Amino acid sequence: MKKNVCLTIMFAVCCLGASAQKVTNNPQESPVVKAFSDSLSALSASYFAYFRMWDDLNAPAPRRVRPNPAFYKLFVPPTYYEAPIKQLFEINWTPEAKTMTAVDSLYMGKRESASFAIYQLPNLETLAAADRWSNNLLRDFYLKHPDMLVNNELFLANLKPLEEKQIVKNPRKEKIKSFLHLEAPVESLATENELVVVRPNFWTHKGNGYMQFTQNYISDNWYKGGESTNALLAGLVLEANFDDRQRLELENKLELKLGFVTAPSDTVHKYKTNADLLRLNSKLGVKAFKNWYYTLAGEFKTQFFGNYRTNTNIMNSNFMSPAQLDVTLGMDFKQNKKNYSLSLLGSPLAYTLIYINNDKIADPSAFNVEPGHKTANLFGSKFTGNLNWKIIPTVVWESKLEYFTTYENVIASWENTFNFVLNRYLSTKLFVHARYDDGVTLTEDNKSYFQLQEWLSFGLNYTW
Repeated sequence: MKKNVCLTIMFAVCCLGASAQKVTNNPQESPVVKAFSDSLSALSASYFAYFRMWDDLNAPAPRRVRPNPAFYKLFVPPTYYEAPIKQLFEINWTPEAKTMTAVDSLYMGKRESASFAIYQLPNLETLAAADRWSNNLLRDFYLKHPDMLVNNELFLANLKPLEEKQIVKNPRKEKIKSFLHLEAPVESLATENELVVVRPNFWTHKGNGYMQFTQNYISDNWYKGGESTNALLAGLVLEANFDDRQRLELENKLELKLGFVTAPSDTVHKYKTNADLLRLNSKLGVKAFKNWYYTLAGEFKTQFFGNYRTNTNIMNSNFMSPAQLDVTLGMDFKQNKKNYSLSLLGSPLAYTLIYINNDKIADPSAFNVEPGHKTANLFGSKFTGNLNWKIIPTVVWESKLEYFTTYENVIASWENTFNFVLNRYLSTKLFVHARYDDGVTLTEDNKSYFQLQEWLSFGLNYTW
């Protein structure tokens, strides 16, 4: 029994010894292999340690990393290179050369000062040192474990990153026109469906119509006196504009305005006109640059009905009496934004024709026409400004300013319309028209060159 126990113990000891010998002879425990593995582990750990610094917000910003390509030999499969053996037979090689200082695998170049540029170009001395350090590890690895080599340097030399057909040896600049080829025209197109060609439409149309009413009642025994009046105002504005989005613009605008007011104190005329206008504007613009246009503009205006002095049949004005035609040539600045549109037209060349057709007009000089004549020709310069501003969604301000001068006389006009929109169909309008004309003849009834008209009304309003 004792013999069997002793034999068993001796057999176990022999097995453990053989196992220990086998582990000792394991290439993974070899100092050379361990040094080779440790170098890779240290290099990998240095990279991961660097990138973990970015996760710590309190750590100072690390410098820019540029991996050292000299260590590529340690990352490819074990390969036999000639450089480690040639390095051993160099004339200046000494056993001490094998012991080297640590090679920085993260940064290339010299770090002589903090202000040194972070290494725009690789340092050749550092690359050579890193290569020698890698060769020392590989040379010992070749001597101890030649059976683990899987490649030869000649095999790597024949490898190409790109195929032969993908390599451009002599790149040249290609002209894009050489790649364009005209398609052959289609002589016939057999299809059951009709071909519809939609031409671009550069025209836009819009309009506005309104009818306003004002009523004022005063009893016959009102302590301050006065008289009751009723007023009706109607207007229509039509626009047709052309814009090719490149150079040419054409604007056309027709304005019709007519208002009547009862006149109890006028025994001759039961109704009188308080607003009477027929005006047509056209403006042709050719784009010069940005928001500026060379512009030729024309405007014609007159009125519909006659206007008489109170309690008389003396005619102040009538249809085509006067009729005014303005033609201007100049530069127009246009700006269209979300809430407003602006036009500023300066015309150094301007011509105005004033025509009176009716011989019954009492005072033609009120229209710059000399007595006994039917026309007046005025030459000078003119400035015209148009503004349409949506101050808030319910308040719109339309303004038109005109200044014409013959360098002797001035005719200035400023029209302002404030439209207070209650809803889509109801609004209140405030119209203020100021005018200055120093070319008219002053009389006892007219002692000022300055004129003013104003009315406030409420009623229907529709825009499309």
